[in-house]
Amino acid sequence: MAMTDYARMYRLGLTPWERYGPAAGAQLRPRLEREARERGNGPRRALDIGCGRGMFTPELARHGWEAVGVDLVPQAIDAARGSAPEGVTYVVGDATDLESAGLGTFDLFLDIGCFQGLDTAQRAAQGRGVTALAAPEATLVMLAFGPSIYRRLVEGVSRVEVESAFPAWELTDVEEATTEGLGWPMNRTSPQWYRFRRTAR
Repeated sequence: MAMTDYARMYRLGLTPWERYGPAAGAQLRPRLEREARERGNGPRRALDIGCGRGMFTPELARHGWEAVGVDLVPQAIDAARGSAPEGVTYVVGDATDLESAGLGTFDLFLDIGCFQGLDTAQRAAQGRGVTALAAPEATLVMLAFGPSIYRRLVEGVSRVEVESAFPAWELTDVEEATTEGLGWPMNRTSPQWYRFRRTAR
């Protein structure tokens, strides 16, 4: 069963990606602190793409963002809403059709593990949606596995594939992510953090 069959995996109670939550969250915090520090107008609106049951969306709110989480799986969104703190909203929606969800515009986009599971056309569609919803000088922060021999099982994307989906954005940083909390074979995928800034229109 491919990891991209998320609805079925939630039904079966198989959510191995959630084991990476603590380690990914620890790496996310300094990135959010950087965004708040570098923005003269402070945090505004942020979108967590493929939020699942809301592992990371509350972290956005804790750093001052008006946070929205979007996911295609209603069961995951229901679970996220059940524990949503103040300042966090969850919406059922498709990462490859963000414009149709009526979400408004955002200053920060977060994608932890969603983009890496899409095919070429879907990645391009997500890129178009993020660009359409981006406020001037918006930031995109993404954590994704790299390509590996296990790609069909646990997903992954190359830097070229990531960049090609966001032609209207400037890639400002690429950093290796920890594999702490990842079991085999996910710990063989060389996860990377990407940071993009929306270029001037």
